[in-house]
Amino acid sequence: MIPISSIAFGEDVEQEVLDTLRSGVVAQGPKVDRFEDEFAALVGVRNAVAVNNGTAALSGALQVLDLQPGDEVLTSPFTFVATLNSILDAGATARFADITEADFNLDPAVTAERITDRTKVLLPVHLYGQTADMASLMPLADRHGLSVVEDASQAHGATFDGRGAGSFGIGCFSFYATKNLTSAEGGMITTDDDTFADRLRVLRNQGMRERYSYEMAGHNYRMTDLQASLALPQLASYPEQVTARCCNAEALQAGLKDVAGLRLPSVMPSREHVWHQFTLLLDDDAPIDRDTLAARLAERGVGSGIYYPKAVYDYECFREHPRVVLEDTPVATSVAARCLSIPVHARLSESEVDQIIAAVRDAMGARA
Repeated sequence: MIPISSIAFGEDVEQEVLDTLRSGVVAQGPKVDRFEDEFAALVGVRNAVAVNNGTAALSGALQVLDLQPGDEVLTSPFTFVATLNSILDAGATARFADITEADFNLDPAVTAERITDRTKVLLPVHLYGQTADMASLMPLADRHGLSVVEDASQAHGATFDGRGAGSFGIGCFSFYATKNLTSAEGGMITTDDDTFADRLRVLRNQGMRERYSYEMAGHNYRMTDLQASLALPQLASYPEQVTARCCNAEALQAGLKDVAGLRLPSVMPSREHVWHQFTLLLDDDAPIDRDTLAARLAERGVGSGIYYPKAVYDYECFREHPRVVLEDTPVATSVAARCLSIPVHARLSESEVDQIIAAVRDAMGARA
């Protein structure tokens, strides 16, 4: 089976981890400091604050904004649940604007319509490795005086008009095991605001600047040097990994472009895609549905994934939640029923890419 994602660490990672173990410093220490500096350079910001996972990055960013009861955060309904959980964790109310099929990200026009006098934060999700339309969203946020928190969990190194994801507002990244850059678990918050970064560093350390000197109610959001040791060597080779993902995406697009009933992902103008996922959409007139395609691919030795099967609010625990505002998002609902991601990761061989193309074509009844 060709997996939807593949995790492997080289000798450079093994050596970095061994160096950390032998140093005796396995909690937060100098390796985390290095990781923060190097990741800030990748994003193009002054500050990067490492935390223990991507959800903590989102929660921490929102908590430091000091949201009050009744304050609303406007975000995408087509995302992983961490986006919504972090809003609720910060004590805010979640509202949703619809997405576009073109990039799976917030539709700026619908977003503008959903802003209320209680909206305090705009939280775009840079899904699948491509940024949202920041040229439209940032002026919208400026016009309404909104803070911007970017869920860039899947967009390490992605850019819009040359600017890195996570550099427009407050960037939040995940280094979960299947992400393009991984520390098994881990996260990062990026910002050019030095005061904000300072508050985040205190928040992640139980509210302490110095031991037993508490400045705020905080959390243990610290990353360990062991986690940083997994990720540090990957940064040096990350451009090569992105290049490999881009080459695989181009091959998949070329091999599947004429398959009837299948809509392929595309790179939008002014954006650099890092291809965390290659996500297909089945048209309403496709010869089979999404679940049948997934099953047929599995029979042909190709893994796939559904990211995500429902709008994030469309679960019983959220439908009745007093701080989740339910509004119609028809595009997100439709996309969730029709999307399927196929392998695009950097470890695919040319023959495996060919196998994926052949499997999709065969499953869809397309001629070779």
